[in-house]
Amino acid sequence: MATPAHAMPISPKRMPFMSHLAELRNRLTVVVVVLGVTALAGYFFATPIYKFLVAPLQPVLQGKPAVTLKLLEAMGIRFKLGVWGALVVSSPVIIYEALAFFLPALKPKERVWFIWTFIAAVALFLAGAAFCYFVVLDPSAQWLAKQNGDIFSYLPTGADLVTLAMYFILGFGVAFEVPVLVFYLVYFGVIPYDKLRKNWRVVWVVLATVAAMITPDWSPVTMGLLAIAMIGLFEGTMLLLRALLARKIRSQREAFALDEE
Repeated sequence: MATPAHAMPISPKRMPFMSHLAELRNRLTVVVVVLGVTALAGYFFATPIYKFLVAPLQPVLQGKPAVTLKLLEAMGIRFKLGVWGALVVSSPVIIYEALAFFLPALKPKERVWFIWTFIAAVALFLAGAAFCYFVVLDPSAQWLAKQNGDIFSYLPTGADLVTLAMYFILGFGVAFEVPVLVFYLVYFGVIPYDKLRKNWRVVWVVLATVAAMITPDWSPVTMGLLAIAMIGLFEGTMLLLRALLARKIRSQREAFALDEE
């Protein structure tokens, strides 16, 4: 008896609309269950997660512990830490399920990129999170703290520090997926390679604008580092595209030449 398409880890062929809905429901169920279990486990490991998360923010704390201002606040922070830990630990599952959902829409020759896309997406997310953790968090937090000047006295709260670190790290992780987006825009002919290469200044401005929009603060340190990283990833992807998709790029040029004639 044939196995239903939605029961398979990766659907092998194109499916009708209702089957896509069933596929989406099942993949969302997997993500929710995995997130729920890992978040629950993370709640009980909130202390080591917190110490790890705020380690780059120690200069702001100046050797003093962060505080809570409400009786229920500590419990809420523990839940938030559990969810953050779950998102990071479960990121390979989330990325896999998201990519696998679109697999039935691809042609057989296009599906060969699936496993490499999955590996690249996970690696890029973790690289973005690590870049933020080791390079961005400390100078960004210090810049923000200095905005108090002589007017205010900053009292670091646990909720404030956890929220800041979470948004920064997750934001950088998502932003580092630029190479995957650029690769498939060119691969599927949405934007030809030559058009991206010719309009690189526009792309750089767009990336800098996106960096400004997705960072939780408006500090030049955060926006600048993220913009530089995204532009570097874009340029690296363009070099990779020339090597991996040389034939497709040539076909795009030929098609464009025919349209011009």
